Amino acid sequence: MALDILGLTDALVSHAMASGRFDQVNGHEPKSAPAAGGLTAAVWANQVTPIRASGLASVSALLVFNVRLYTSAQTMPADAIDPDLLAAVDDLCAAYAGDFTLGGLLRSVDLLGAYGQALAVQAGYIQQDGGLYRVMTITVPCVVNDLWEEEA
Repeated sequence: MALDILGLTDALVSHAMASGRFDQVNGHEPKSAPAAGGLTAAVWANQVTPIRASGLASVSALLVFNVRLYTSAQTMPADAIDPDLLAAVDDLCAAYAGDFTLGGLLRSVDLLGAYGQALAVQAGYIQQDGGLYRVMTITVPCVVNDLWEEEA
C-alpha cells in the first residue's frame, strides 16, 4: 500500500475550508507571509515514524501533520486575536475527533497519543517577510495501517 499523502493533505485542508473561518487555506508550509487580514491555515506533513502496531508482514506508521493557523499580530482589537484563533482550533479539533479516519484514509487520528504524539496545539509567534504573526500550530498524528510490505 502506498501512502496517500495527497488524499490525506486534501482531507485536512477540506476540514479547514469547511469551517468557514479562514480567508486562505494552503496545502503546504508557506515560504512567504500570509495575505493581509483574517485567518490563514496551512497544512503540511512533518514526520513519518513506524509504529509497534505493525503486523508480521507489513509496517504501519504514524504520519504527523502540522496545521498552522496564522493572523497578523497587529490585528485590532488585540484582545480578539487569541479568541479568534482558539475558536478555529476548536472547530478543527472537533472535526478531527468527529472524522478520525479522515473518510477512511487511515486507521485513526491518534487523539490521545497511543503511538507517541497526541493531538496537540502550540501557540506562538513567527516573523515572516518583516511581519509578526500570531500562530497556533495543531499537531495531527495519523495512524496509517499496513503502509509498507516486509519481505522475508
